[in-house]
Amino acid sequence: MSAGHQSGDGQQKHPRPKRRVPRSFKELTPTNAFNPRTFFHEMVWKALVTRRVGSHKTPQYPELSGDQMALTWIGHASFLVQFPGLNALIDPNFANWLFLLKRLKRPGLKLQDLPPIDLVLLTHAHFDHFHRPSLKKLASPKIAVVPWGVGDLARGLGFGRIIELEWWDSFSSGDWKVTLTPCKHWGARVLRDHHRGYGGYLLEYRGRRIFHAGDSAYFEGFKEIGERAPPEIALLPIGAYFPDSFRNVHMGPDEAMKVFRDVRADLLVPMHYGSFKLSFESMDEPPRWLMDLAHRAGLQDRVRILEEGVPEVF
Repeated sequence: MSAGHQSGDGQQKHPRPKRRVPRSFKELTPTNAFNPRTFFHEMVWKALVTRRVGSHKTPQYPELSGDQMALTWIGHASFLVQFPGLNALIDPNFANWLFLLKRLKRPGLKLQDLPPIDLVLLTHAHFDHFHRPSLKKLASPKIAVVPWGVGDLARGLGFGRIIELEWWDSFSSGDWKVTLTPCKHWGARVLRDHHRGYGGYLLEYRGRRIFHAGDSAYFEGFKEIGERAPPEIALLPIGAYFPDSFRNVHMGPDEAMKVFRDVRADLLVPMHYGSFKLSFESMDEPPRWLMDLAHRAGLQDRVRILEEGVPEVF
């Protein structure tokens, strides 16, 4: 594996694809799946008339030693991963609103209750994963790791260093190493920036390994992750899969179980559900369906649904 490069250095390995200007609203969505009226009714109106739930908790961070790991789900795809001497944030998003999209469940903790952050991993530039206002409020985060073509978005947010990675590139410091892994999604933040990369991350510390899949549909590349670097814990998305055309860029619980087997993880921790209404399935369907599938497969002891804002030691 090669080392990552600091943002702005070197030549871009991924050529920018040629794209024409979209001619309709459908072309602004990766699935071409819905029209403006459907979008407004399902994503905006239903959320507006739904009361926001959940509460901020005052986290009790454990004292870790040796190779212990603590995991705190903040909500959506946001996690705090802690090892002795390392506090890492993944896709932090504390927003109550993303433009017209209302957050329907509060983050499990307040941003100001985070410990000092050493490392921030950002899987791609979409607004629900790369939330600049949340990042800007972090107190002097040291290092940001981003996919290729995303480093410019992280400038001016207080990071001491910004590292861009290609798929299967790694960056290490001290006892930890992070690797950008492939996924099936897309990286554009707006209409004309399809040069931006995307992926998941393997974070390793003293022999422990945790995998965050980012946003992804199912694809055969997960098997390569299992062959090259099987993780102990897999953080896998399970929401935003209905209608079925959404599965071009997202996965449901059924496919998450398949990914769990492909990457050869010991534990599955679900994410990417319950916070924002990004598709048409009910908000509580993904975890319910996941646990039903786990029970049928006899894997219920290997699926851990975390409570937002409550650290768990692994």
